[in-house]
Amino acid sequence: MYFRKLNTRGKITYIVTVILLSLVVAGIGFAWWAAQAAEPMPEALAALLSDDQVTVDYTVWLTFTPTTQAPTNGFIFYPGGRVDPRAYAPAAHAIAAAGYLVVIVPMPLNLAVLAPNRAEEVIAAFPAIKQWAIGGHSLGGTMAASFAADHPGAVNKLILWAAYPASSSSLANRDDLLVTTIYGTNDGLATVADIEAARPDLPPTTTYVPLEGGNHAQFGWYGPQTGDNTASISRAVQQEATIAATLQALAADTP
Repeated sequence: MYFRKLNTRGKITYIVTVILLSLVVAGIGFAWWAAQAAEPMPEALAALLSDDQVTVDYTVWLTFTPTTQAPTNGFIFYPGGRVDPRAYAPAAHAIAAAGYLVVIVPMPLNLAVLAPNRAEEVIAAFPAIKQWAIGGHSLGGTMAASFAADHPGAVNKLILWAAYPASSSSLANRDDLLVTTIYGTNDGLATVADIEAARPDLPPTTTYVPLEGGNHAQFGWYGPQTGDNTASISRAVQQEATIAATLQALAADTP
C-alpha cells in the first residue's frame, strides 16, 4: 500500500535508495569476505626475521634483500587470492639468500585483481635493479601475467606458481619473455587440465615444472584450502622443489 501511494518521483527515489542500500550491503559483505585471508603458519612468521644472509623489511612491501652482495636482479611476487602475503616469506627468504631482491606485494583486500599494476611502484623504487622477474601464486600469478602482458619490456621473466594467464592477457607471441610455470599434480584449484588448457596463451618456449604429488596450498605456508586436493608430498618438500625451480628460472639467460 505504501508503494502505491508514492508519486512517480517518489517511486524512483525509493527504488534508487533500495538499490544503493543493496550495493552498500553487498560491498560490505564482499570486503569482509575478501579480508578473511588465510593466516600464515609459524614457519612463515619465522622467515620474516632478518639474519646474516637476508634483511627483511615490511614497511611498505615485504622486501627481502641479500646482505652478501648488492642485488642487480629482482623478483616481484603477487600473493594468491585471500592469502596473507606473509605466508610466502619462507620461499622469499630462501630466494633472497641466493642473491636476488625479492618483493612480496600486499594487495587491497588480499586480491591482486584489484591492483595488478603495483609492480610499477616496486620497479620505480629500486633503480639499481637491472633485470626484473615477476610471478605469483594462483590469482596472484594470473595478475602477474596480466602485468607482463600490459607492460612489455618492464620484466623479462614470468614465474607462475599454480597459475596461468587469462585468455585476455595472452603471452603467446612474447618471444622476449622467459616463462616458467610450476604446478602440483594433485592441485585441486589450478588443475593439470587447467595448466594444459592455458598452453596456447603462453610462449612455445615456456618451461613446465610439474611437482609430483604437490597441491595448491603447499605453495605457501597458510594451511589447507577449500577445494584443494590432499598432497602426497610434504609442504617442506614441495617448497624446496618450488624454490629450486624458481631459482633456476631466475638464473636462466633471457631471450
